[in-house]
Amino acid sequence: MGYAYKIRDQQGLYFLTCTITQWIDVFTRRCYADIVVDSLNYCILHKGLRVYGWVIMSNHIHLIVSCEEEAKLSDILRDFKKFTSKQIVVAIEANNKESRKNWLLWLLKPKGEITFWQPDNHAETILSEAFFNEKLNYIHNNPVKSGFVDQPDAYPYSSAYRLGTNGAKIRLSYII
Repeated sequence: MGYAYKIRDQQGLYFLTCTITQWIDVFTRRCYADIVVDSLNYCILHKGLRVYGWVIMSNHIHLIVSCEEEAKLSDILRDFKKFTSKQIVVAIEANNKESRKNWLLWLLKPKGEITFWQPDNHAETILSEAFFNEKLNYIHNNPVKSGFVDQPDAYPYSSAYRLGTNGAKIRLSYII
């Protein structure tokens, strides 16, 4: 498909936005966001993913990522999206306390096949420190702009929360 925002350099540094199909607010439940965190950590430990900044919003995630030299970022993202799609749908199906279960499954499995993530990653190449900082600030302030918290480091599904915004350096890659 001819998407404007493609990953052209597999070892490049990128700002990504992965969006749930139809912008469905799935990540309002921690159990589903935890699947994303666990999967990103798996990709860090076993697939060569490097994460520099991240946030999980109600219906999308933002990441600043690259990968180790022997890995391909497109392959990691494909596997991440495929795995999380299946796991989150299984979690929704198994969650007897999910009041939106039938509606979510109707939207996420319209023809029996899972359509969880939109196909595009809206990949923007980061070529400068200024652009990196702009995107990292955007990521960390997204929950504030959305009215979820008053301070970036108060939002639990963000690198600002995990590392603090008190000037701490973000490591090359870390366990989320």
